[in-house]
Amino acid sequence: MNLPLDNIICGDCFDLIKTIPDKSINLIMTSPPYYQQRDYGGGMGNEDQLEHYLEKLLTLFEDCIRILREDGNIVFNLGDKYENSSLLLVPYRFAIQVTETYPVKLVNAITWVKSNPTPRQYKRRLVSSTEPFFHFVKSNDYYYNMDAFLQPDTISKKPKPSSKIGQGYYKLIEESDLAPEQKQHARQELLTVIQEVKLGKIESFRMKIRGIHSEPFGGQAGGRQIQLETNGFTIIRIHGNPLKKDALTMAVESIKGMKHPAVYPAKLIVEFLHLLTKENDIVLDPFIGSGSTAVACKMLNRRYIGFELNPDYCQQAQDRLADLQPVQPQLF
Repeated sequence: MNLPLDNIICGDCFDLIKTIPDKSINLIMTSPPYYQQRDYGGGMGNEDQLEHYLEKLLTLFEDCIRILREDGNIVFNLGDKYENSSLLLVPYRFAIQVTETYPVKLVNAITWVKSNPTPRQYKRRLVSSTEPFFHFVKSNDYYYNMDAFLQPDTISKKPKPSSKIGQGYYKLIEESDLAPEQKQHARQELLTVIQEVKLGKIESFRMKIRGIHSEPFGGQAGGRQIQLETNGFTIIRIHGNPLKKDALTMAVESIKGMKHPAVYPAKLIVEFLHLLTKENDIVLDPFIGSGSTAVACKMLNRRYIGFELNPDYCQQAQDRLADLQPVQPQLF
């Protein structure tokens, strides 16, 4: 069977995925039906036991590994489930079983923070407002474009640094118990780093002086502690590059007339496409549901294949795509 690209195919993903050739997909991006959470009109999610649900997901995941390119990526989003007032930790059980069963690596558990979670008035627990997206790879050669992830639409003009920047550190140097030669060295290095800020080479800096500030910790703590011991001070240069964190804050998407009970926002998928794919890469969503993955792919000129068991969801996803500029299908 030849599967047409840029198309949503109505059928069982467990059967359809077997028609896809080995090592042919760049990204598998999907959100399977959650365990006993909603009525999706048949298919996964209605298993009588959590173990059966996880077994089915693992069976699908095995085919995902088979069809994934060596430089490809797999992203699974799962929701959790309460049973007898206790969280089952369904997503994390799945992620652990995957890494214990198959030769894959879990790169990140990226948290979707919902800015508009479903309002609930629980008396004995907090409202659930996060879901994990597990990023798996099967080799160290996976495609990864960190610079494209979470790029702002516009870059604001940075204000000019104050003429008083860093001046307070001179007073702290004099108040410290550093030796005279250490104080002289500290003043020279402070002058140097202030000039780097004024010339735009760095955005800002922090100075830590032995006996004045608490000791630094973190990734470079070892080197900085040695500098404190040897020189009596250390300078931390801040280059202004935004941290790319493992959390995405976005609202749950609401689409008028959409019957699907769980629509994740296309903007969320766009960020994963920026991070893990290039233009014309092929993206598979075995549970495409409302069509968000296909919408994001069409927006960014990625090719997509979507599987969906429910005919109503298939039609609604296709109608949703019809509002975007159509792409000519090609055989896969």
